Amino acid sequence: MKQFDIAIVGGGHAGIEAAYIASQFDFNIALITMPGIPLGSAPCNPSVGGVGKGQVVRELDALGGLMGILADKAGIQFRTLNDSKGFAVQSSRVQIDKELYAEWAEKVIASIPNITVIREKLVTANKEGEDFLLNTTERSYRTKKLIMTVGTFLNGKLHTGSEQSVGGRLECESSGGLTDIFGQIKTTPARFKTGTPPRLDIDSIDYSKLEEQPSDSAVRNFHCLHEPFNRAAKQVSCYLARTNEVTMQTIRDNKEKSPMFNGQIKGVGARYCPSIEDKAFRYPEKHTHHVFIEPEGLNLRTMYPSGISSSLPKEVQEQFVRSISGLENAKILVHGYAVEYDVVDTTDLKITLEHQTVPNLYFAGQVNGTSGYEEAAGQGFIAGVNAALELRGLDSLILSRHESYIGVMIEDLTSNTRDEPYRLFTARSENRLFIREDNTLIRMAPYRAQLCLKHAIDDYQRDFLAQYQQLMEFCDSQMIPETSPVLSRFNGSEANQVLNRRMSVTEVLKQAWLNPIDTLQEILSLHGLNLSYDLIRAVAISKKYDGYIKRSEGQYEKVKKLDGMKLDWEKLVDSRNISFECKQRIGRIRPQTFGQLKLIEGIRPATLAVVAAKAF
Repeated sequence: MKQFDIAIVGGGHAGIEAAYIASQFDFNIALITMPGIPLGSAPCNPSVGGVGKGQVVRELDALGGLMGILADKAGIQFRTLNDSKGFAVQSSRVQIDKELYAEWAEKVIASIPNITVIREKLVTANKEGEDFLLNTTERSYRTKKLIMTVGTFLNGKLHTGSEQSVGGRLECESSGGLTDIFGQIKTTPARFKTGTPPRLDIDSIDYSKLEEQPSDSAVRNFHCLHEPFNRAAKQVSCYLARTNEVTMQTIRDNKEKSPMFNGQIKGVGARYCPSIEDKAFRYPEKHTHHVFIEPEGLNLRTMYPSGISSSLPKEVQEQFVRSISGLENAKILVHGYAVEYDVVDTTDLKITLEHQTVPNLYFAGQVNGTSGYEEAAGQGFIAGVNAALELRGLDSLILSRHESYIGVMIEDLTSNTRDEPYRLFTARSENRLFIREDNTLIRMAPYRAQLCLKHAIDDYQRDFLAQYQQLMEFCDSQMIPETSPVLSRFNGSEANQVLNRRMSVTEVLKQAWLNPIDTLQEILSLHGLNLSYDLIRAVAISKKYDGYIKRSEGQYEKVKKLDGMKLDWEKLVDSRNISFECKQRIGRIRPQTFGQLKLIEGIRPATLAVVAAKAF
């Protein structure tokens, strides 16, 4: 019987991320995945990034993760979302060729000698002493650490109209329920639901009636060691269509045939990623909704119409799709469907994603009730790195919610039972002016250093941090006289947009009418300095937000220190100064930090005051 140090079940985005980082600690890794499913597959929209999600991909990259590398290799259309808003909420999004992405995932994982890919279905997993005994359809294995990244496959059931089948996704079998595999693991009371739209034949669409969205050459690649703007794959356009009154009325007229509304589906869907049926009945007066027509790959015949996810019968899907301008003759190659599946009660997990009552067992990805490839990858990294660190006898990697979106997500997940799929976006962060894409290398550098790994990314990060500090100091100390022609170059067109006094470079960058990146680039060029785009962008935007951040810095440092304070939840449960109701909630969640305690639903301010008082 083969023995592994760490076994990961599931070869999706969470699974490959866990395997990739854990392998760097020289452990013997097993990646057990369903036969016939490629690693890093994209069964839903083949895109990486988005609002809040682009930040996660860049955080993963700065920590030494895999997703950014693969997205760059397979990216066929790059965009910046929220580009009309402030830099703090701008996010990168890449449409990927899903075949190419999976090919690169397979190549990278296959190139790592201490990862063994096992294409077998897991049947049971039992704790035997300190180890786990894993039984697949073919044989048995032992492992010290087990990471479950099984996505939507636990008790998965597919729905298209009245048609139902078993599976985690189309043409794939499902695994049994979690209780069949682990008798003592608890799932949430409600099953969750996700969905996908019909796939359209690429040649059956009238693109002349759609709004073209070409790839943006100015979006920086995700991986920090890649050339910023050199694309590895051919770039193509996406297209924008819109529903209309006929579209929405067709859906409303067929409500009784919708599995979501006739009682066939019991699972809870994502509030922030609704199906077209949800939109039809949630917003009865609204008839126009965006439909983004996006390619699934350079050599695939399918286009993905994002925004019309549906589980209606096939004939109804064909009817409402063909009511959309540009899609009158659309041919559906794969009909949309919904998936119901079991999810773990994440309040049973530590912030390392290890189970609280079953040591050495970790959960990551969609099985934790999240939606999105990026959220899954972030969790996979956290589970993989912490499993490896614990085997090494080193401190766990805990990302602060004040410094990362991954930290926000992990605290949110482990602090309350999820009653709907979790989606990450910038509004979930209390510190989003600081948690930006441009300064990711700076924010993640201390966490990456904690891992004590040696890689090209570590040298790059160390040099980048040193240059960042030097350029920040240059901006503060370099003064531009009021008589300098340099200063007059940045005058605006309005009467109040005239720079007529001696100013530091930092002060110039803060002027509201100026683009700080272009301005700093021009100033440095005039001084004969040729620095990297990444460095200039990080410093320019940091200076732009410097005043806002400094105003809240004192409060932020106190909050950060307090939120990071370690707790002994058992002592809190025994405390005479905390109400019985709060003690019940504390005993249920078992918070490990004050920040986690603060997020627990129903915890009273008086309880927080009692606990906080011990910190001062």
